[in-house]
Amino acid sequence: MKELIENSEEQLKDIYYQIEKVEEYNSFKVLEAFKKNNLSEIHFNMTTGYGYDDIGRDTIEKIYADIFQAEDALVRSQFISGSHALTVALFGLLRPGDIMLSITGTPYDTLHEVIGIKENSSSLKSFGISYEQIDLENDEFNYSKIEEALTAKKIKLIEIQRSKGYSTRKSITLEKLEKVIQLIKKVSPDTIIMIDNCYCEFVGKKEPIELGADIVVGSLIKNLGAGIAPNGAYIVGKKDLVHLCSERLNLPGEAKEVGPSLGMNKSILQGLFMAPSVVASSLKTAVLTSKVLEDLGYQVDPTYQEERADIVQSIIFNNKEDLIHYVQGIQDGSPIDSNAIPEPWDMPGYDDQVIMASGSFTQGSSIELSCDGPIRPPYIAYQQGGLTYTYGKLGLLKAIERLKHE
Repeated sequence: MKELIENSEEQLKDIYYQIEKVEEYNSFKVLEAFKKNNLSEIHFNMTTGYGYDDIGRDTIEKIYADIFQAEDALVRSQFISGSHALTVALFGLLRPGDIMLSITGTPYDTLHEVIGIKENSSSLKSFGISYEQIDLENDEFNYSKIEEALTAKKIKLIEIQRSKGYSTRKSITLEKLEKVIQLIKKVSPDTIIMIDNCYCEFVGKKEPIELGADIVVGSLIKNLGAGIAPNGAYIVGKKDLVHLCSERLNLPGEAKEVGPSLGMNKSILQGLFMAPSVVASSLKTAVLTSKVLEDLGYQVDPTYQEERADIVQSIIFNNKEDLIHYVQGIQDGSPIDSNAIPEPWDMPGYDDQVIMASGSFTQGSSIELSCDGPIRPPYIAYQQGGLTYTYGKLGLLKAIERLKHE
């Protein structure tokens, strides 16, 4: 197996070089934002209680706004996950009688009860907010149906999930995203365009605000936390929209003025500083996984030659046993709980049983090498992360050894 990996690496040098060029570009972007905002050691100080006058927290949000080219940002450890931040954004921006439209099909499983796809007495649906969706067609936006929906009804908010989630579709590239945003702005300029950016930050040279999106949401235990931020999430975008989200997270009248940093500022900043390099390591790990598993006869998405929109690598096993063995192999190659053997279980927020390998320093961190998948046909493993390329490669080696020896 080592020889197979070494041969693959030799063939992937040109792709790795392109990843490194993007890493360099985004590293410069981060450094310039730190410098512009005069980041100093004093910004590492913490606040407690209400969190009034937290200059570190406020500086972090200015840095995020600059990196994303947004008017404002809300970056808080009070968010427990990307799904939580998305929920805050939806409840902050939508009102009873409004219509939310997803144009990338069904959103990620953890949002089903939030929206009301699955019944819950606290859902958007229970507050009189309607949900509609338009599926992708052969991995492309259905432009005619989107235009028809925007013309026929007053759509308050369009949600676009860039990463595939637990689906078999492809993730949304920047080129496709820009094209559909232009259409929406032309047909219905007042409709809010909200992007679920989880797993996608720093994969390319641009972020969705630069393409015309109004509000963008992501997690700090994914790309931008770089395995250093212990929790949190962000919302960036137009100032008035970010304000509404902050009033939903905190309370009307206090908005962004409150929220103690509790000693998290340094970790959030250090994670952001390292993020371009860690994302590059994750991408190299994903490309190598794609090449090696394809050579072993498995179907993969994306293939190693394809343009990537996120750090997620799918492996389609078409049987339950191979999926379980591969995920167990990733756990065996993890630094934490490598002695644990994952089994499928009823994970909160998911419709099917899920098997998950996450031997990570931060619970649930998917910028660290992790792998999971729902126990349902076609039995797909969704692998992501890799804090360093070397550790990612070693984790892959453990996984394919277990897969082939079981």
